[in-house]
Amino acid sequence: MKAISPFALGATLYMPATRSDILEVVFGSKLPELRSLVVCLEDAVAEIDVERALGNLQALLTQIDVRGGRPAEGPLVFVRPRDVGMAAVLNDWPLMKHVDGFVVPKLTLKRLGAWEKAVGNPDLLLMPTLETADVYNPGAMVELGQALKASLSERIIALRIGGNDLMGCLGLRRNPARTLYDTPMSYVIPMLAGVMGAQGFSLTAPVFEQLATPALLQAELELDICHGLVGKTAIHPRQISLIQDTLRVSLEDLNAARLIVDQGAQAVFRHNDAMCEPATHHKWAANILERAKWLGVKPAEAGGGEPSIRLAEAN
Repeated sequence: MKAISPFALGATLYMPATRSDILEVVFGSKLPELRSLVVCLEDAVAEIDVERALGNLQALLTQIDVRGGRPAEGPLVFVRPRDVGMAAVLNDWPLMKHVDGFVVPKLTLKRLGAWEKAVGNPDLLLMPTLETADVYNPGAMVELGQALKASLSERIIALRIGGNDLMGCLGLRRNPARTLYDTPMSYVIPMLAGVMGAQGFSLTAPVFEQLATPALLQAELELDICHGLVGKTAIHPRQISLIQDTLRVSLEDLNAARLIVDQGAQAVFRHNDAMCEPATHHKWAANILERAKWLGVKPAEAGGGEPSIRLAEAN
């Protein structure tokens, strides 16, 4: 089974399976900066268009096969089936070898067994989406996390937080002048970050549905990062570069992470006027290094920071 870092996802763009330009995106002649693509057969496709969408997906996979497979430098490619029955059919398509896995819509503990049976191909990785009313129940999320860990954890790249569906459960839509963290998602996202993160799962951030307020998108992204979220769904190609630029690591964090994971690091030391404690910060540092590997490093800011010293040596 191939391994894919959750930090490799970057900005994830959903494209309806009915579109005619998906092959161009897969091969990088269109949206070459895109890191991950989801070919959607669920909410993005009307019921009357399902058969056409399936035919389009089959044609796409056939064209990829004719070209000898996807390019190594292209985006990760996932398929989001409409339901568990469609997933079972797609799971058995030989040409699904040309995609990285499934996005599992509206996963619940009750439906987990059916999904596990439907997507039995071990070469197809999974990104379950948390977007149903039971996500508001921490106990239900503990149970779901435990069940996923017991059955599918090796195949799960990340859990996706379905913000719009979760808001819809409450009859709400986000205020276009506010981030999701000014809504009931300010409870859900930290709770999921704690409950699922503590069980070893990475999570991706919900979509930002406004195109005319990039500063607000950036503010929301900064909050996503503070909660440990590893990527974000893009609603439109215009958001891709902003998402991926914001997800890049600061030089200060990169340098701190390198010092923390160094085998010769002191038990406690000061770097850039902050305490570093390898015993407690090692996992954070490892994540920073992984983020930098896949998403890059932001340009250095003026000032350059100060050298690290042991706190015991500070006056």
